[in-house]
Amino acid sequence: MIPKAPQAGMVLHYSFLWKHEAKRGQEEGAKDRPVVVLVLLADGEEVVVAPITTLSPDERAPALEVPSRVRAHLGLDANQSWISLATLNRFVWPGPDLRPVPGSSPADALYGFIPQKLLDAAQQTAMAELAKRVPGLVVRRTEE
Repeated sequence: MIPKAPQAGMVLHYSFLWKHEAKRGQEEGAKDRPVVVLVLLADGEEVVVAPITTLSPDERAPALEVPSRVRAHLGLDANQSWISLATLNRFVWPGPDLRPVPGSSPADALYGFIPQKLLDAAQQTAMAELAKRVPGLVVRRTEE
């Protein structure tokens, strides 16, 4: 099941396309993963999402650690995780890249929501990165 309307702070299961994958011409991410909805655009018709990853970020890469209590609340594995803000995806809601959370019954794309304080920090970091006008920071996804 896909939520009818997106909300900032949602954590969804999604085929995230990293900047390096897009540069190679890929149209779909190599791995489905949790993502955080950061921003709603066009009255919620488009969203911008950031990936959650267990790979430790490069010291220069913008990322926020996901606290263990938040990981547990969302049902993510116990490994240390980060919201990476080095690549963002933008797509028309709901788009074809939402996936059911593994093991969800009935099938559901929603893990839950991150706390407002973590969402605020992620949004502020994303805005700071966007202000730098880094090429390829936002990967636009197709509607197909």
